[in-house]
Amino acid sequence: LGEVRLWAIEREAELKAEYDRHQNQYDDLTSAIADLRDSIHRINHTCKIRFAETFQSVDEKFREIFPILFEGGEGWLSLTSQDDPLESGVEIHVHPPGKKVLVMSLLSGGEKALTALALIFALYLIKPSPFCLLDETDAPLDEANIDRFNRLLKQLSRASQIIMVTHNKRTMQISHTLYGVTMEIPGVSRLVSVNLAEAEALTTDV
Repeated sequence: LGEVRLWAIEREAELKAEYDRHQNQYDDLTSAIADLRDSIHRINHTCKIRFAETFQSVDEKFREIFPILFEGGEGWLSLTSQDDPLESGVEIHVHPPGKKVLVMSLLSGGEKALTALALIFALYLIKPSPFCLLDETDAPLDEANIDRFNRLLKQLSRASQIIMVTHNKRTMQISHTLYGVTMEIPGVSRLVSVNLAEAEALTTDV
């Protein structure tokens, strides 16, 4: 039988304690992994529902705004993969007046700018804020498109106060108040504000 190992019982107890410690850690990790997978599943499910609702709302607003900027026609959004919306891309379909149905990549520069603006405002109008800040948004638009863009701004200004940085005279004409920087004395900048409504009233009185 060989020699009797008197420390075998103590060694077995040490190994049993070490095994139990590792087993507890394994059980904790397995439980944490299961909880994470369950959380991921619930989050993905909630995200799919909210994404579907938001995407539908954006599509509806886009369908409303597109004809305003293009004076007719229609535009809509679609997913590249209906089975997996969270990993899907979004396609923008447009049908300008007098043209066939196109994807955005086939539009001219001005048409692309208008389509992008329609999408931006569609996103904005889902939850409009009291203020809307635009910085040179009208820069890529020509004169004909500027007038359409300004008509949309007038509609948006009924619900939000629009603050816009622009150098376009047509856009300045629809503003209520203008703020600018002038340099009457070389090297000295001075802020100037003009209330167009008051100025128009004074002109009318005269």
